[in-house]
Amino acid sequence: MFVDQVKIYVKGGDGGDGMVAFRREKYVPKGGPAGGDGGQGANVIFLVEEGLRTLMDFRYQRHFKAPKGENGMSKNQHGRGASDMIVKVPPGTVVKDEASGEIIADLTEHGQQAVIAKGGRGGRGNSRFATPANPAPELSEKGEPGQEKNIIMELKLLADVGLVGFPSVGKSTLLSVVSAAKPKIAEYHFTTIAPNLGMVETEDNRTFVMADLPGLIEGAHEGVGLGHQFLRHIERTRVIVHVVDMSALEGRDPYEDYLTINNELKEYNLRLTERPQVVVANKMDMPDSEENLKKFKEQVGDDVKVFPVSAISRQGLKELLYTVADLVESTPEFPLNEAEKDETVNRVLYKHEEAEKFEITRDPDGSFVITGDSLERLFKMTDFSREESIRRFARQMRAMGIDEALRQKGAKNGDTVKIIEFEFDFVE
Repeated sequence: MFVDQVKIYVKGGDGGDGMVAFRREKYVPKGGPAGGDGGQGANVIFLVEEGLRTLMDFRYQRHFKAPKGENGMSKNQHGRGASDMIVKVPPGTVVKDEASGEIIADLTEHGQQAVIAKGGRGGRGNSRFATPANPAPELSEKGEPGQEKNIIMELKLLADVGLVGFPSVGKSTLLSVVSAAKPKIAEYHFTTIAPNLGMVETEDNRTFVMADLPGLIEGAHEGVGLGHQFLRHIERTRVIVHVVDMSALEGRDPYEDYLTINNELKEYNLRLTERPQVVVANKMDMPDSEENLKKFKEQVGDDVKVFPVSAISRQGLKELLYTVADLVESTPEFPLNEAEKDETVNRVLYKHEEAEKFEITRDPDGSFVITGDSLERLFKMTDFSREESIRRFARQMRAMGIDEALRQKGAKNGDTVKIIEFEFDFVE
């Protein structure tokens, strides 16, 4: 089964908790704080494995949670960091954040890696907080939560050449005679329900990968037929081979077919019009094809070169393949979006967001609700079982400007303040 789009949940490992401990060994004066730090949480890393061709495995496992770091221990022993979770994906995988739609990573080459969800850092033990003013702190941090997100994975085939056209115009037949691929061929529409790849070699020993994509029909860019499902695979191709049925046996006009398919490509992604296109007049062995070809050439004009071929009898294929090979060699790769033109980090794209520190809203019961990534992370890393940790969290909130912002919102002494699912009283 060919699966080329899935939605999954990923979460980096939480950091290990820091520890509050003191040295109490005999004959060791002034032992002092000795709580170790927690270990680093594991990252969720996607690794390209060239043997994979589909996202089928992600249909059955949709949650990926990396392991947590080890907690700190006494005698200043730090917790062990967790080993990264490696998830293998096929080449051509594009990873998008579901919430924002932004591309997180574009993975195309064997062995390429991308950190999809970062693990949290380990919490600090009390030995890290010792100062001359407070030489024996009863203060430590819990581990930082790992990143978590819902992502959409899309597989966009890594083919140099894409065959497009209406159903039953002979795309699969053409692929089967120019390569060793064995696509399903039959006399009904949408015989091809998954893209087929074939390696094509010309007589002068040049090679390129050709993809036979499922037939497009009018409205494909809006999801009609199979078009919307498989148009994404054209985005990576350098050359588009547009196959037109010159026999017109199904009652359609070849020129109308040509205009309709080009319009669907344009409507789906305007940048597809930048790619060189080779027009193939197929089924030239049929009775009315010569007359239809003459009329078709007059309609498209001299600017468009048309290659008359017959996939069945292999007529005209040699010149066609030479032309396509020339175009593949002379055409650069097309990035999926403008951001990809930045060649840093081996074409792995990361989106860094500077989130708002906090936001204050009010519930119908009059309580104040504070939200924000930075604040919630600090909250989860605070050990509320220790008075000193609570005072430190209060100082951090004051430094962020939350106290003043609550006053500006009208908070009075004794009002209820909520952070996540916890409630506090506002104290002037």
